Amino acid sequence: MKVVPIPVRQDNYAYLLIDDKSNKAAAIDPYDVPKVIAAADSLGVQIVANITTHHHFDHSGGNQSFAEHFPHVPVYGGSDRIPALTQLVKDGEEFTLGTSIIVRCLATQCHTQDSICYYVTDTANKSQPGGVFTGDTLFIAGCGRFFEGTGDEMNRALTYLGTLPNETIVYNGHEYTAGNLAFGKTIDPKNKALERLADIVRQNKITAGLTTIGDEKEWNVFMRLGSDAVRNATSATPSTPDSTVIDSLRDKKNNFRG
Repeated sequence: MKVVPIPVRQDNYAYLLIDDKSNKAAAIDPYDVPKVIAAADSLGVQIVANITTHHHFDHSGGNQSFAEHFPHVPVYGGSDRIPALTQLVKDGEEFTLGTSIIVRCLATQCHTQDSICYYVTDTANKSQPGGVFTGDTLFIAGCGRFFEGTGDEMNRALTYLGTLPNETIVYNGHEYTAGNLAFGKTIDPKNKALERLADIVRQNKITAGLTTIGDEKEWNVFMRLGSDAVRNATSATPSTPDSTVIDSLRDKKNNFRG
């Protein structure tokens, strides 16, 4: 299994998910179809699926063009709000890419109600860590805005992603890492894990695919609602529910200028 990030727009990511055994690939959120096709051609792989994380235009906006280029290729997604959808998926459903890659659908409602994260594993190489395409639900050291949901829903979505194996590699929808790092330092300045993330940011223009779910549990303030640092930063008391803490944290991030 190979994953190739493809920067599109100003800070979005599309991806190619490649099954090494069959040389077949899925395009994840292929907003810029010509760029995705060029990447597939350069790698000599055949695109056999479109996997869309949610309906927002900067992720699904290439779907109509994709369907014109690949009229018989399935388009997977979590609701009929996704353009050119042919395969509606729900939480827990699985499908196969090529001969070896298993794709499991994880419903993570909040940023949108049709947000689906896709957990992928390679049955031909069981020693290889799995990966998860998180769209705008989970970012490196951050999370998406609560456009169609509540803090409680985002907390449940992030907790759900936290049940994946710690070595699971994160493939997020935007390059927001530097900004999320800066915000994280204001909330949890003594967290040594953030120093590790700072090294990654300094050394890499593209941070997608360089971190794991285990890392997020160490440095992502939105996944550490019970920590003293986060609760102190949000003025939480011992009885304050996590849903209130994450709402307060999201408000702080929305207003952060760093």
